[in-house]
Amino acid sequence: MTANSEDERLHARTLGSAGPRVVFVHGLFGQGKNWTTIAKGLAADHRVTLLDLPNHGHSPWTDRVDYVDMAELVAAELRSFGEPVTLVGHSMGGKVSMQLALRHPELLRALVVVDIAPVEYPVTGGRTDDPDEEASPFAAYIEAMGALDLDRLRTREDADAALQAAVPSRMVRSFLLQSLVREGAGADGGWRWRLNLELLGRDLGELRGFPEPPPGARYDGPVLWIAGATSHYVLPGDRARMEELFPNTRLVRVKNAGHWVHSEQPEVFLETVKRFLERVEH
Repeated sequence: MTANSEDERLHARTLGSAGPRVVFVHGLFGQGKNWTTIAKGLAADHRVTLLDLPNHGHSPWTDRVDYVDMAELVAAELRSFGEPVTLVGHSMGGKVSMQLALRHPELLRALVVVDIAPVEYPVTGGRTDDPDEEASPFAAYIEAMGALDLDRLRTREDADAALQAAVPSRMVRSFLLQSLVREGAGADGGWRWRLNLELLGRDLGELRGFPEPPPGARYDGPVLWIAGATSHYVLPGDRARMEELFPNTRLVRVKNAGHWVHSEQPEVFLETVKRFLERVEH
């Protein structure tokens, strides 16, 4: 994985000045700041670090998408702390976090995986037997974001309206538009995406996969799996693979939540994570 400079590291922001370390890794199209509300809820008793993965947020862009490479970049950040952390990863970030746990278990105190399983996903968004289930929307999201004429775009509201056909959910549009930024003032201000849309679109198939772990690899530390009750990303059939790789696993399904559990039910999500942290830290 080639970044703009070999010395460039992932962008990180830390809230809280004392206590055990918790590190959050976002999903596809996200950035560390998506976790700010949850981080503030933990920062009184923890040092909470929010990472931007490559090709997202303020982190460097690379020439390919690769889960093992991303896990190594996150591992480098964790080593800099000099102490084990609780690592929390959602969706794509959950797969990165699982790969890291299987390869560098000594860096973790515990692991929290949010609405993703250690499996390869089909082109359909979830994995039900319903033949009418919609195809994964992520390719359509990338196409719609890439189709925005940033040179002619005037307001964020205009961008929201332009995305509405491809992204009917207001919550998801708001999430995507957090990565659309304006630089410069007045007539000279230009819009740009803090997402490497071309690369993410090209390598979307890689993101559906889950690289085979090293032979015999498993993470024996405590693992909390948080899934949305209305999401199809973690199915009963995934449990055997989860427990093969992560034998010390507890699964919690959050009612009235889909794939973006922490955005749809932030209070329940925060309380669930707090209880887990209390257990693993004492």
